[in-house]
Amino acid sequence: MITFLPLTPDDLPRVAHIAVHPDQVTFSGTIQQAFDSPTPDMDAYAIQHGGDLVGFFKIDRAYSQIHSFAPPTALGLRTVMVDASRQGMGIGRSLCQMLPAYLAQHYPSACSLWLTVNLRNPGAVRAYVKGGFVDTGEHWLGGDAGPQHIMKMPLRVTSTANPLTHAG
Repeated sequence: MITFLPLTPDDLPRVAHIAVHPDQVTFSGTIQQAFDSPTPDMDAYAIQHGGDLVGFFKIDRAYSQIHSFAPPTALGLRTVMVDASRQGMGIGRSLCQMLPAYLAQHYPSACSLWLTVNLRNPGAVRAYVKGGFVDTGEHWLGGDAGPQHIMKMPLRVTSTANPLTHAG
C-alpha cells in the first residue's frame, strides 16, 4: 500500500534520490527541476511505499487557468514520477486509485482531476487508465514534448435520485 506525504520546498533532500528512466525525463522532468520551479498554486507530494519514498507528484490548484479544457473546480495532476527501480510494481496505478479519496478530503471543493500525458508515453497512459482516468479523446497541443492526451477523473459523484446516497 502507498501513502502520500506532503512536501515543502525544503524537502528536496528527502526525495532527491527519486529518478525516472532517462528516456522518461522528457515527459516528467527531474526532481531537481520540480523543486527549481515552485509555484504558489502547486502542492508537492512524495509517494511512500513500505517506508521508502518511491515517487513524486504535484497537485495544481490553478490547473484550469492554464488549461481551458478543465473546469474551474478542477485540480491538475502534474510531474508524476515513480522511481525507475520501482516501476512496474503498480505504484502508478495505486496512486491514481487512491487520489480521489485523498483529494476529496484535502481539496473538498474540487470536483475533478485532470492531466495531460504525452502521446509518446504509452506506459503512462496505460497506468492512468488502469488507475481510473478516462481519455477524453482530445489532445492538448501545448506540451513541451509534443501533443498530449487529455485525461480526467471525477472526484465526486452526485446523485439526484436519492439525496441520502453518497458515492465516492
